[in-house]
Amino acid sequence: MASLYTPAPRLNRISCKLLCLEQHHAYEQLLGKLGARVISLPPEPTLPDSMFVEDPAIVLDELAVILPLGTETRRREAQSLAQPLSRFRKLEYVSLPGTLEGGDVLRIGRKLFVGLTQRSNVEGFRQLAAILARYNYEVIAVPVTGCLHLKSAVTHLGRNTLLANRAWFDSEPLAGHEWIDVDPAEPHAANALALGGTVIFPASFPRTRARIESCGFSVTSIDISELQKAESGLTCSSLLFEAKNSDSR
Repeated sequence: MASLYTPAPRLNRISCKLLCLEQHHAYEQLLGKLGARVISLPPEPTLPDSMFVEDPAIVLDELAVILPLGTETRRREAQSLAQPLSRFRKLEYVSLPGTLEGGDVLRIGRKLFVGLTQRSNVEGFRQLAAILARYNYEVIAVPVTGCLHLKSAVTHLGRNTLLANRAWFDSEPLAGHEWIDVDPAEPHAANALALGGTVIFPASFPRTRARIESCGFSVTSIDISELQKAESGLTCSSLLFEAKNSDSR
């Protein structure tokens, strides 16, 4: 299942309105083709970054955690997203002065790797670890130095394999995984979305795509060039989880 926001008007003005909407719609269609049931939430005209639905929440098997974003002007997005998520999961909350953004949280099984960045601080990490300890998740800090979010630097492709730009974060906490390094000419190419046995990948990074395919992964490219102008990666615009209650129909 995927939960999405439609791009808000201000974001459309940042890029080309028509192309941005077309690319977002193509993203939704591709998620559906790969087996996700897409729930597209209505536009939020006063929340221009609300299409980056990954940041205000983490959705796990047992619960969803609502997060206080590192950017003050975006914090109302969390409450906007909490109501629709409450249909599918019980909610827990990280509170200020902790800050945390979902783009800094990489889940691999029962482990959550949390980037320590300008958007996600140590107190946010501490609160998340305390909440998830009750559900037997291990929460591991990862210092990030070269980019906005951890998942701008590393994502999980499946089969114990990570796609990464290891110059941008401390890879030691993720030791024991197999690595596919982005092509040096494509430093921003580490954000991929694995779904249904397919790696969804930006069309703008063909050299890194070739590296992923050479390791035996099935890759489908999609044009998100307009969304990338607003610093969007493929994981930013969706929350993927299994719907578990009768209210999800």
